Amino acid sequence: MTAAAPPAPPGACAPPAAPAARSLTPVSKVLKLCLHALFLGLLALAAGRAAADSAPRAGWVVAACALLAAVYAAGVRAPAVHRSQRAGALWLAGLGAAWAGLLAVSPDGLWIAFPLYFLELHLLRLRWGVAAVAVTACAAIGGFLAHSSAVTPGAFLGPLLGGAVAVATVLGYQALYRESEHRRELIEELITTRAELAAAERGAGILAERERLAREIHDTLAQGLSSIQLLLRAAERALPEGAPALPHIARAREAAQDNLAEARRFVRALTPPDLEHGSLAAALERLCAGVPGPRVRFSLSGRPRVLPTPYEVALLRIAQSALANVVRHARAGRAEITLTFMDASVTLDIVDDGDGFDPSSAAPGPGPGAGSGSADGGFGLPAMRSRAETLGGLFTVESDPGQGTAVAVTLPLPLEHLEHTEPVEAL
Repeated sequence: MTAAAPPAPPGACAPPAAPAARSLTPVSKVLKLCLHALFLGLLALAAGRAAADSAPRAGWVVAACALLAAVYAAGVRAPAVHRSQRAGALWLAGLGAAWAGLLAVSPDGLWIAFPLYFLELHLLRLRWGVAAVAVTACAAIGGFLAHSSAVTPGAFLGPLLGGAVAVATVLGYQALYRESEHRRELIEELITTRAELAAAERGAGILAERERLAREIHDTLAQGLSSIQLLLRAAERALPEGAPALPHIARAREAAQDNLAEARRFVRALTPPDLEHGSLAAALERLCAGVPGPRVRFSLSGRPRVLPTPYEVALLRIAQSALANVVRHARAGRAEITLTFMDASVTLDIVDDGDGFDPSSAAPGPGPGAGSGSADGGFGLPAMRSRAETLGGLFTVESDPGQGTAVAVTLPLPLEHLEHTEPVEAL
């Protein structure tokens, strides 16, 4: 057995092999070796004293010490004692019987009581371990009195104080071990949480960089190529028919058109994952289907068309933020998202039948976009408003306490986009 491995918690048997092996720190290994050395050293001392003093029953004392050492060594090497409380109890019973034989022939057997205290407290449940310590102390006192004609207070105080010290030591060690395990679990949890946060931050950074690159390419390269197309088309109309420069202008306009298409494909490749496998309408429908709690319906109005990537990203993020606040705060039973395509603009409406709030209040209550100045410290309304206004759009909120909430976002489409985009299938 692992004599000095961390003691089992109160009311539990010895720890199983795997946890015990994990807890065998250098300190516990030293304690185990010290207990072995103490037990065998006391046996050797008892046998040596009997042989040196030529006691009448010296042979019996040496034989009893040898038997007790053999029983102890067998238990230490037996795998069953590590795993089974019953096997540990049987081994302790064998040790107790051999120790009783030593007490019968030598008063020096009293010394073995102290290491026996620790073995009993380690291998048995707490209440049975304390009872075994009490029985061992009484046996030690009885064995000493049987060999001594004088009754002294030390005969009683020594075993009793030794048992009390052993119980206090084991209980204190158990408390330290539990605290150490608790700290180890907290450290492991902290390490896991830090790894998850780092992964989430990396993912968020990648998505933010993709959106930034898409927006920059759309606002610079794509817009510049679109402007070049418009200027070349105007130049074609301004030149007389048959002018020598017309073929060159036509080739330049075709090159600009091809590069504009390539730039738009590159921008779409940087689209957020929610928009990678379909249109904005398809992404919004998937978003509504995955919302827990209230029933959310998606509807599409007007003739769908491909929107610039920053527009799709902004509308999708606004819808996600609004629905997240509906689920978290509004206590709504139903909600509806409507995406409307018009000739020169696109509109997104999010309506719920929840608690509503006062939009003019400095600390609005629940609703889509709730959180601006709210107790939870969110920034729903300002974040959505900022996304809309960055693209020159209009963001409005209509709500009253108990009357639900309606959020509307209208984004005007750029002129060049209106001229060069064609309708697409919604889903």
